[in-house]
Amino acid sequence: QVQLVESGGGLVQPGGSLRLSCAASKPIISIRVMGWYRQAPGKQRELVATIPTFGITNYADSVKGRFTISRDNAKNTVSLQMNSLRPEDTAVYYCNAVFDKDYWGQGTQVTVSS
Repeated sequence: QVQLVESGGGLVQPGGSLRLSCAASKPIISIRVMGWYRQAPGKQRELVATIPTFGITNYADSVKGRFTISRDNAKNTVSLQMNSLRPEDTAVYYCNAVFDKDYWGQGTQVTVSS
């Protein structure tokens, strides 16, 4: 079992920044892949970014150059730095961990609006 708790969502103006964090209940060094997904109203959940224990990060084309995913193995956290936010980034953001199966956090709301 892996429990994930997200934090850091909120309301931000277009062009602003937010940093999301995800705390895992297990050492993330043991988790093959961790990532962030998002789901906007009326849309399917979509990949934002993933970061494996070993290997390269992966980003959705829509966030490349604006978002950065990182992991802190000592603190068992994965973060998503979001810059140059746009209204279309508005969604519930979910942390994901691929261990023996997929695990999901409860989600955190990000709203980009003036």
